[in-house]
Amino acid sequence: MMFPLAKPHIGKKEEQAVLRVLRSGVLSIGPEIQKFEKAFAKFAGTKYACAVSSGTAGLHLSLIAAGIGKGDEVITPPFSFVASANAILYVGAVPVFADIDPVTYNIDPKEIEKKITKKTKAILVVHILGQAADMNPIMRIAKKHNLKVIEDACESIGATYRGRKVGTFGQSAVFAFYPNKQMTTGEGGMIVTNSKKADELFRSLRNQGRGTDRNWLSHTRLGYNYRLDEMSAALGLVQLHKIDFLIHERQKIAGWYHEFLSPFAPLVKTPAVAPSNTHTWFVYTVLLPAGTLREKVMKQLAKAGIASKPYLPAIHLFPFYRKQFGFSRGNFRVCEQVSERVLALPLYIGLKKGDVAYICRTLRNILS
Repeated sequence: MMFPLAKPHIGKKEEQAVLRVLRSGVLSIGPEIQKFEKAFAKFAGTKYACAVSSGTAGLHLSLIAAGIGKGDEVITPPFSFVASANAILYVGAVPVFADIDPVTYNIDPKEIEKKITKKTKAILVVHILGQAADMNPIMRIAKKHNLKVIEDACESIGATYRGRKVGTFGQSAVFAFYPNKQMTTGEGGMIVTNSKKADELFRSLRNQGRGTDRNWLSHTRLGYNYRLDEMSAALGLVQLHKIDFLIHERQKIAGWYHEFLSPFAPLVKTPAVAPSNTHTWFVYTVLLPAGTLREKVMKQLAKAGIASKPYLPAIHLFPFYRKQFGFSRGNFRVCEQVSERVLALPLYIGLKKGDVAYICRTLRNILS
């Protein structure tokens, strides 16, 4: 039997919703996106939600709306999917990395303050792998230094910090719905905000910079084609209606991993969940022992039918970032130590307890 790293949970209701849109003939800029946005804003706990073609697109537009531009500095973690740092470059700004907390892998608030200069304009917080960053000190730092806060919640839909949902702290926040996420629209993302002005700007920017005068070919600013299509919106709406189930199932599977891997400590380190947090499990990662040949472990897992992946590589060590900014090994030691040892295991709805037991037993045998 083969165990992929991830796969979406798609049922008949999703199929029917997409088919209904296809048969309607209205495939873009129709009623489905409006319903999806309204429902998502209610779920997120914000006044507005604007659907876009990807989480990356959402981050790009959020930085524009925050007034971030050429030469500005934006503090963000190096342990993330590369899109969070790339989006900063899209607007001509400079990503300034702050190292991560060794327990939760989220950005370390103490490291943020060390990186602030006269050029710093914003903090792009990444809620990593399904768990919220430590937002109270981050928001205090932002207020003290008059910095904008943008939340990259692409991996952490439904996660909470001290009872408050991610996405409700910053000027805006972005969620993503790639097929390996807690819910999916295929490709797609959502920007949430409590600012009417920002929401109106997002809607213009995603649609080629069109104005609000309803003149179809009236373009008032430089914009982009970041629209979400109607089929994706219809799929997302069905997924959103069962988001509690989708998250609960992932939490249950993560619990099984904890149950079967905890006895193997310290051979394998399981993920830590901060007491203040509700984790929604984008992926389930383990930290391998120092000095482990991770590639060899992955190959042996693959022979046993188990997919795995290093999650996540350190952004500052990608060739492009090394060349452009002169980064090298040793710049962000915690991130590097985690990145070199972390391994994601299969996590998707449909895994049975016996499957997780097999995966954990196989990993233990390989490491032993």
